[in-house]
Amino acid sequence: MSETIKVPTMAEYMAEGKKPEILFWVGCAGSFDDRAKKITKAFVKILNKANIDFAVLGTEESCTGDPAKRAGNEFAFQMQAMTNIEVLNGYEVKKIVTACPHCFNTIKNEYPGLGGNYEVVHHTQFLKSLLEGGRLRVEGGKFKGKRITFHDPCYLGRANGEYEAPRDLLQKLEVELVEMKRCKTRGLCCGAGGAQMFKEPESGKKDVNIERTEEALEIEPKIIAAACPFCNTMMTDGVKAKHKEDEVQVMDVAEMIANAEDL
Repeated sequence: MSETIKVPTMAEYMAEGKKPEILFWVGCAGSFDDRAKKITKAFVKILNKANIDFAVLGTEESCTGDPAKRAGNEFAFQMQAMTNIEVLNGYEVKKIVTACPHCFNTIKNEYPGLGGNYEVVHHTQFLKSLLEGGRLRVEGGKFKGKRITFHDPCYLGRANGEYEAPRDLLQKLEVELVEMKRCKTRGLCCGAGGAQMFKEPESGKKDVNIERTEEALEIEPKIIAAACPFCNTMMTDGVKAKHKEDEVQVMDVAEMIANAEDL
């Protein structure tokens, strides 16, 4: 049975002469990658449960340009960015929430220089604000007492200094949070940054995602929690390479909250 989830578009809001509280920027991974779509659905379920007035751009959303920029194609980046900024400014968007740290970093830090000024929030930060504002309740549910480690996404942690929001959410789930030896400001990339997501790694002794997965498996977690679709893919591949997929799950923080609540 396929479930129907209500996701309005900005165009629909505009037609009714209304403006949503937030624009949910889905991102390429969240729109097209089968694994990341589950994170998108989980986050939308939470938004609906908390009665958040939100909309998406739908077909009007295109890639933020992060992979192009990081791969060195500034021209392609600026074309993609300008197109998005025109659409966002056309709708007079003020606040953007996204579940992808790459989209988050690019819209927050790169778009202002091209005329795109918005309040940009990562989904873990937004969920934390909902908790603090009493609009969302989170209880341990099925994750209570489970050993969980959190992998810091580079663009959330070291690039933007946000380490606590995802951990605060995990603590609310009453998990046993264990840290990897390289975490927070000393965190290690999952191996997908800088557009590496879309190509095979250069030759070397060991793939970055394997190195990172080994650090996670060392502390024997039941779940590796992530907050980025790319990290999710890389850590999942690492767990599979180590033949541990039956013992260790890789889950986004939003999925854990939605699952704990059985949304």
